[in-house]
Amino acid sequence: MQFADFTLGKYLASIVDIVLVWYVIYKLINVIRGTKAVQLLKGILVILLVRVVGEWLGLTTLSWMMQQAINWGFLAIIIIFQPELRRALEQLGRGRFFSRSSTQDDDNQEKAVEAIVKATDYMAKRRIGALISIERETGMSDYIETGIQLNSNISSELLINIFIPNTPLHDGAVIIQKNNVSAAACYLPLSESPFISKELGTRHRAALGISEVTDSVTVVVSEETGNISLTKNGELHRGLKLEELKEILTSEMVIHNRAKQASSARWNWRGKSNG
Repeated sequence: MQFADFTLGKYLASIVDIVLVWYVIYKLINVIRGTKAVQLLKGILVILLVRVVGEWLGLTTLSWMMQQAINWGFLAIIIIFQPELRRALEQLGRGRFFSRSSTQDDDNQEKAVEAIVKATDYMAKRRIGALISIERETGMSDYIETGIQLNSNISSELLINIFIPNTPLHDGAVIIQKNNVSAAACYLPLSESPFISKELGTRHRAALGISEVTDSVTVVVSEETGNISLTKNGELHRGLKLEELKEILTSEMVIHNRAKQASSARWNWRGKSNG
């Protein structure tokens, strides 16, 4: 009986251990998501894969090179991931690593939606061309780096001022990241789809292009007609009214965020229950 209890205890401890390790990994992925660290992490996985394949095929020199990279990899990770590690430690010190205020997130998302809709209304009436891309799950740091970083609180006044013609930042896209105007004058990849209407310009092609490579939501205001368009998941929605724009942004930003928070909360509750 004691042996059985001991074995059962070991199994339960192993399960708790695995759950906690996966939870920490999940949180670390959330910390580095949308940063250069994601690409570097992929590089590390490639090195490990090459190491295994080289060993399996008997490629001695290649295996030795990959092994040296792995041996020194720990030090390299500390140096390369220093900003992300610092941010994770700061969040841990503030008690934000394992928890997050969903109410505050909802308020920020709703304010962001109101600011975007208000700015879009102003610019559409005056035919001021605009391109606003909103980051979701897929990181957009590579595109942010092509522009001028602002890291400013989002407001309709700021968005309008950026796109006023002949100002230094009006040419290019604004990228909104975590409810902040992260950067302006950013370059987005142009869609090469042959099905795009010939009457659409560079802004629409850029909006469609970024929606093909990320899950971002992008708002476009036509400089020629003042029409409002939106792209997501490789699809272009043209001629939107303000009510439709607000409804889509609310669904994609506020409601999506609530669903993600609810899913995370259920995951956390299960993890605590298993513990």
